[in-house]
Amino acid sequence: QVHLVESGGELVQAGGSLRLSCAASGSTISMYNMGWFRQAPGKEREFVAAISWNGRGTDYVDSVKGRFTISSDNAKNTVYLQMNSLKPEDTADYYCAADRLRGRIGLKRARYEYAYWGQGAQVSVSS
Repeated sequence: QVHLVESGGELVQAGGSLRLSCAASGSTISMYNMGWFRQAPGKEREFVAAISWNGRGTDYVDSVKGRFTISSDNAKNTVYLQMNSLKPEDTADYYCAADRLRGRIGLKRARYEYAYWGQGAQVSVSS
């Protein structure tokens, strides 16, 4: 079991930056690929970024490439999402998730591939 808690969400102006954190407990994140998803009002939850269990691989949805960076700190058992050059369309609830398989080779974007989810952090970007 992996328990995840997100933090760092807030209201920010367009062009600004935020860093979301996802603190894990119950298991070490070094055993799982980790992902960030987001859900805007009235829309489906969508993949944003993922990082491999060994930290060597990352994946991003095209809309955030070059602006967002996912990273992990195994010593703190925490995953981060650094978000720069924020746009109003980035407004959403952001969720951290852990892969349903330990040590999987290859990053996944589908929600069903992730078994453990945090409660979400709200990010609002004003124009």
